[in-house]
Amino acid sequence: MSRFTHDQLKSVLGAGLLSFPVTHMTADLAFDEGPYREHIARLAGHPAAGLFAAGGTGEFFSLTPAEVGRVVRAAVAEAPDGLPIIAPAGYGTALAAEMARDAEAAGADAVLLLPPYLTEAGQEGLAAHVRAVCAATSLGVIVYHRANAAYSAETVARLARDCPNLIGFKDGVGDIELMSRLYATLGDSLLYVGGLPTAETYALPYLELGVTTYSSAMFNFVPEFACAFYEDVRAQDRAAVYRRLADFVLPYLDIRDRCAGYAVSIVKAGLAATGRPAGPVRPPLTDLTGAELADLTALIEKAAR
Repeated sequence: MSRFTHDQLKSVLGAGLLSFPVTHMTADLAFDEGPYREHIARLAGHPAAGLFAAGGTGEFFSLTPAEVGRVVRAAVAEAPDGLPIIAPAGYGTALAAEMARDAEAAGADAVLLLPPYLTEAGQEGLAAHVRAVCAATSLGVIVYHRANAAYSAETVARLARDCPNLIGFKDGVGDIELMSRLYATLGDSLLYVGGLPTAETYALPYLELGVTTYSSAMFNFVPEFACAFYEDVRAQDRAAVYRRLADFVLPYLDIRDRCAGYAVSIVKAGLAATGRPAGPVRPPLTDLTGAELADLTALIEKAAR
């Protein structure tokens, strides 16, 4: 059972920046629990509103269900009181429900429901998927709207009515009309999370759509910058936001966009560049080249000056 009520969790997560830590790996691609725990403790020293263990940035798609359980338990054990831990669930409905039950057993505070594996599905199928996961746990569930899990506003409204523990909607698509419809229909009854890759890019315009928080991957290696950026967004300081975009975020995107899958790889590279290596990414992802790592290191050093 979560340490938070559903309303408390929506309030806490919606009031600050969300951290999505990488999952540390050894050279032979095994989960490296000791350094991971140290990383969680270090991130918890900054003002994150919630920590999403083994999420997309944490290479959920490359972990076995048993490894996901280990990662979540390590995060729960290392995080201080008051910092919510959100665990992932995904793949097919039966496996996602099983992972949601294990998240509750592990002491997580909520579940992020990632898109189903491989196949496309209509709205009724997606709704049945979400209902099954919500029924499997008393934890609050946040659905991730991305790829083949493309929910309509009508489906989300029905699910919010039918599933008392559906607490949030994470957007990874960027459909402005959909987000407007959702907020117009459901208002603050749901938590809205910005979930597009490198969400800082969209944070300011999304604030106008009721999206008060977002998933920050760069929080892993430049937490001070990430927190300052978020503060500028919430203050609606356009000049400061666009200065930070121009000085760091957009050049960072230029490196990220050199290869498919680099949205995760560049975060681990950022940790290596700042002297806190997290090991390699697992296939099918690939690590940055030496030249790309040098470019990223130079960018980070320039931004720190």
